[in-house]
Amino acid sequence: MTFVFLSCRKVIFLEVLFIATKELSINEEISAKEVRVIDENGEQIGVVKTSAALSKAYEKGLDLVEISPNSEPPVCRIMDYGKYRFEREKKEKEQRKKQTTIDIKEIQLSCRIDTHDFETKLKHARKFLENGAKVKVCIKFKGREMSHTAIGLEVITKFGEACTDLGVIEKAPALDGRQMIMFVNSKLNLPQNGGAKK
Repeated sequence: MTFVFLSCRKVIFLEVLFIATKELSINEEISAKEVRVIDENGEQIGVVKTSAALSKAYEKGLDLVEISPNSEPPVCRIMDYGKYRFEREKKEKEQRKKQTTIDIKEIQLSCRIDTHDFETKLKHARKFLENGAKVKVCIKFKGREMSHTAIGLEVITKFGEACTDLGVIEKAPALDGRQMIMFVNSKLNLPQNGGAKK
């Protein structure tokens, strides 16, 4: 009884694995009776029986790959599927290498921030910028502070100016609901500095 249970689990696992890794139907996986075939040089052969298309592919030592399963009839191409997958994975790897990720760190200020807190938060922001991160600076206005947004603007502007040797103000301070937001990007992320750190 236990043996049967394990076998079923194994079969289900293999089916799930197959579905997860399956991309395009190839060779015997193609269920259509007839397919429109394109040869390895990109030339259209026309609509033929799937068995005939398979024979043609096998004669050339290649695979029959269903590239457009929803067409009527499905479109298949004769190609080296292993080589195709290898080249596609290589391209994807190259694209991932070119992508850069930039961390965004948030610094919270207030209208009534004292000098010591201001200096501490500035030190943190400067450290983030030195490490190539982007800094989002926020001031939240509570209650009646909303009628004194000019004080908040003064604080956030002073903060941005103190970071200009390491960063560039990417988005000037702007009011968004009950908060004022400014973005400072590290100079390390600018194109002339070779892009963002990976």
